[in-house]
Amino acid sequence: MSSKVEIALSRTTDTKALVIGENTLPQCAAMFGRLFPGRRAVVVADRNTWRVAGVEVHRALAGAGIAQDEPHVFTDPDLYAEWRYVEELDVCLAATDAVPVAVGSGVINDLAKLCSYRNGRRYMTVGTAASMDGYTAYGASITRDGNKQTFDCPAPLGVVFDPAVAALAPVKMSAAGYADLIAKIPAAADWMLADAVGAEPLDAFAFSTVQQGLRDALCDPKGVRDGSVARVEQLAEGLLLSGFAMQAIRSSRPASGAEHQFSHLWDMEHLKFEGDAVSHGFKVGIGTLASTAFLEMLLEERVERLDVGACVDGWKSWEETACDIRRLFGDDTQLAARALTETAGKYVDREGLRRQLEALKAGWPELRERIRRQIIPFGEVRRRLQLVGAPFEPEQIGVSRRRFRASFEKIPYMRSRYSVVDVAFRCGWMERWLDRLFGRGGIWEIV
Repeated sequence: MSSKVEIALSRTTDTKALVIGENTLPQCAAMFGRLFPGRRAVVVADRNTWRVAGVEVHRALAGAGIAQDEPHVFTDPDLYAEWRYVEELDVCLAATDAVPVAVGSGVINDLAKLCSYRNGRRYMTVGTAASMDGYTAYGASITRDGNKQTFDCPAPLGVVFDPAVAALAPVKMSAAGYADLIAKIPAAADWMLADAVGAEPLDAFAFSTVQQGLRDALCDPKGVRDGSVARVEQLAEGLLLSGFAMQAIRSSRPASGAEHQFSHLWDMEHLKFEGDAVSHGFKVGIGTLASTAFLEMLLEERVERLDVGACVDGWKSWEETACDIRRLFGDDTQLAARALTETAGKYVDREGLRRQLEALKAGWPELRERIRRQIIPFGEVRRRLQLVGAPFEPEQIGVSRRRFRASFEKIPYMRSRYSVVDVAFRCGWMERWLDRLFGRGGIWEIV
């Protein structure tokens, strides 16, 4: 285990043990014994993860003399993190006091995470793909009543991750994890902006936990795609560290900025491509391109010359803003309600806006250089996404360019989290920037 992981574990609120490395699946038994002495276990998996790791985990637990219930293996080939599967696992756990050992990636982990909490116990997980940062993040992302929601619940008490197993996962899973990890680059720049205007203070420990070593983990997208165990291990460690940082401050801020807001929007719009739901990582990857493009345009602006008075004079009251939200989201009352709630969480009056923009101007010379050093250029982000096997154009996830532009216009209202999109919106630059991106000769020219 690296020193970075050891330091992060010292600050986590939920996860207290991690084993990462090749041939580590048998160690799940010793970990279970330490974390849950004298308890029964129940392996939770789907058909694929049972085959690639679940059988070995079940055997290791049995070999260590740990009593087990019959494994709960989901058999639906279309399994995803949806409420009916929560109910299915709830029935299983309600009939026993066994501790779940989740063997899988995002779906299995989120189902086990939420159901363990709902049934009054903790759990541990054995990861099978480096596909997202949710292994060690608190909260479970579950679709209920047609809408993806995050339910509060603790992260696993222990995690075992064998990169040799993950390296054999489908290419799209590692690609999704890579896209989720590269998103931490612009997310950090967004946090810098939020800190500069006084919207959300930057936590140095959580920030460095995610960012230290991040570029090394992202350095070889082709190696990740080709199944290099060493590269997949780096990727997995970066994702696990992101979850630890979120645990440390009980917020997803260290790992999520404007790029994740695109994913949240498309979740609520039930985005599908060729009949299938689009993975979180793939949506976030396109969001990362969007956020990076905005950050690069921000670096070109003469922020130190911003006419704060004109911005304040043009700022709308909350009543006017609420009307704009209802008009923008139209008949989608659920999205409009979400947007109203989230926007209210970051709305400031005219004097509040003045204070934010004056702070941005005052700190801009130093902040500009920090952001310039932080971000990876747009063309390089796009190249890496292509190399790793992730979508690098919005059409590749079923988002037309017109829909993409419309998404930008909704992003200021999607989360209470301050980002570069809020800077553009509050400074009056949105339309000009969008015309550059989607107009003649733009990155996503609409023809």
